[in-house]
Amino acid sequence: MILIKNVYVNGKRQDILIEDNIIKKIGEIKKEEEMEIIDGTKKIAIPGLINTHTHIPMTLFRGVADDLPLMEWLNNHIWKMEAKLNEEIVYWGTLLGCVEMIKTGTTTFNDMYFFLEGIAKAVDESGMRAVLAYGMIDLFDEEKREKEIKNAEKYINYIKDLNNRRITPALGPHAPYTCSKELLLEVNKLAKKYKIPIHIHMNETLDEIKMIKEKFGKEPFLYLNEFGFFDGVDVIAAHCVHLSEEEIKIIKEKNISVSHNPISNLKLASGIAPIPKLLNEGINTTLGTDGCGSNNNLNLFEEIKCSAILHKGTTLDPTIVKAEEAFNFATKNGAKALNVKAGDIREGYLADLVLINVNKPQLRPISNIKSHLVYSFNGCVDDVIIDGKIVMREGDIITLDEEEIYEKAEEMYAILSA
Repeated sequence: MILIKNVYVNGKRQDILIEDNIIKKIGEIKKEEEMEIIDGTKKIAIPGLINTHTHIPMTLFRGVADDLPLMEWLNNHIWKMEAKLNEEIVYWGTLLGCVEMIKTGTTTFNDMYFFLEGIAKAVDESGMRAVLAYGMIDLFDEEKREKEIKNAEKYINYIKDLNNRRITPALGPHAPYTCSKELLLEVNKLAKKYKIPIHIHMNETLDEIKMIKEKFGKEPFLYLNEFGFFDGVDVIAAHCVHLSEEEIKIIKEKNISVSHNPISNLKLASGIAPIPKLLNEGINTTLGTDGCGSNNNLNLFEEIKCSAILHKGTTLDPTIVKAEEAFNFATKNGAKALNVKAGDIREGYLADLVLINVNKPQLRPISNIKSHLVYSFNGCVDDVIIDGKIVMREGDIITLDEEEIYEKAEEMYAILSA
C-alpha cells in the first residue's frame, strides 16, 4: 500500500491511499507500518495525463526534416528512415519516449506503429500504461492487404498473451488514403471480434481530403460511413483538422472520439481543427502529441496550453475552450476514449497519479493552481505513480536506466541516419 499524506487534491489538503492498483480511499487516513509513505505537504496531485495519439519510437526522428509539408516530410524523409527500422531500434526509441512522457506527467498513451514486440517490451519495463496498434498500410494492393491483416491479428494476440493489465491492443489502419475499403472492412470485423478500439488518422490535410474526394466522390468520413466502418466499434480519430458539417454529424452520431493534435498540425501547416464546433456537439475531444518527428516532443502540458489558447485566437472569443476543458481533454476525455478507469482522482479509480511540487515560480500563487497547470506550467513533474506502482520519485525514474537509454538512442539514430 502507498499512502500520500497531506497532498493538495481536488481542491483541498487530503490523504490518498493506494491499494494494489486502485485508489482505495481519499480523506484523512491513519498511517500503518506496512504502508509506503509519500509526504505530499509541498505537492499537488493530478490525474496522470493520457496521450491519445502517438508514434512513440519516432523520438529517434526528432529534428529530422523540420519545416516541410506533410506529404514531402513523409515521402522524402520519414518513410525512407522507417525502412531501416527493426525491433531493437524501436525498443530503444520507445524507451526514450517513455522517459520523456513520465517526466512530463503522462501515464497512458495510445500508439500506432511497427515492430510492436519492441514497443511492448519497453512499455512493460517502463511501468507505463499503453494501448498499442500495428500501423496498417496496404496502398490498395491485395497481396499487401492480406499480409497487413495477418500482422494485425498476430499482434493483437501477442499483446493479449502478454497478460499485462497495463498493455492492451487496438487496430491501427493508417488512413483512408493509404488503406483500401477491403482492409478497412476487415478492421471493423476484427475490432468487433476482439472487442478492441480502432485508431486511425482522419482529415489531417486538405491534400488527403482532395485525394479521397477524387477517388471516391465524397469526403473521408462520409466515404467510411457509407460502408459501415464506424458501426459497432469504438474509434479514436486523430487530427480531424478539416471537417464538413456532415462529417461532424457522423462523428457525433457514431460516438467517435477525436484526438486533437494542435502543435503537430501547426508545425506541419496542416491547419487548425474546429474544436469549438466539436465541443458544441458534445463530441469527446482528447489530446495527442503525434510523433516527435512532427511535434517535436511528447509533453502533453504544451498541448493543453495550446488547445486552450489557440481557439481563443481563431474565434476572437476568450471564453472558448476554458482551462478546465483543456485539462479534461488530456485526462477524463482521454480515459473515456480509451475505456480506462482513469483520468480522475476518485476512489475506485486506477492509481495513475502525478505529484507536482508547488515550490516552482510558475505555480505561485497557489490559490490559482488550476489556471497555472494549463497556462504556465512547463510539465516538469516530480513523482509518478502508474497502476499503483511508483515509477518516478522526486524526478528520478525508478524503472529505467536513463543514461543507458540516452546512449543507445544516439546509436540507433546513427543507424537510421546513415
